[in-house]
Amino acid sequence: LVASLRQAPTEVDRFRLLRDDQFLFDFVNPATSVGVTTGAGGRTVAATSENFPAVVGNGVSMTIGFLGPCGMNSPHTHPRATEINFSVNTTLRGGVLVENGARFAEIDIAPGSATVFPQGAIHFEMNPSCQEAMFVAGFNGEDPGVNQVAQRYFGLPPDIVGATLGGLGVQQVADLEALIPDNVILGVDECLQRCNIQR
Repeated sequence: LVASLRQAPTEVDRFRLLRDDQFLFDFVNPATSVGVTTGAGGRTVAATSENFPAVVGNGVSMTIGFLGPCGMNSPHTHPRATEINFSVNTTLRGGVLVENGARFAEIDIAPGSATVFPQGAIHFEMNPSCQEAMFVAGFNGEDPGVNQVAQRYFGLPPDIVGATLGGLGVQQVADLEALIPDNVILGVDECLQRCNIQR
């Protein structure tokens, strides 16, 4: 279907290929596990061209984050899209590092407000409260991609990682890699202690 939608010459032709029910995406109860990332700190649900064909040709996609108390969408990038991130019900701790030489910007995203994470920038969202949090991330591309920084960095050859970290040995790199949780993670110790949560 996605291939046919990409080859359709007009929006009218794309509409002919889609059933009415394919114009709706359920973030609370998605029809598939594709685009769903679940970890100890909560989950994110992405609607992209991979699992929501109606976005094909429209240049948009969206992710909804459901972060538990102290939950964090760990540092990551979107290689093919800029993100606008809207906090629904709690003040999120956000941060962004756009490139070498740029300063780090930490942003408190209050309920009802939004921030921008430029395409390719390393950024994160953390729920520093003891309540459930929700955010809405809109993208200016139907396939923004996602690259979790820590989790993917350790996918490089261990000797390269070790050299980059100041000469660590392959076993030391393996030991570090074993400590890195899958996203969505539990956040900082201060929050976990305040909310009485065990890592």
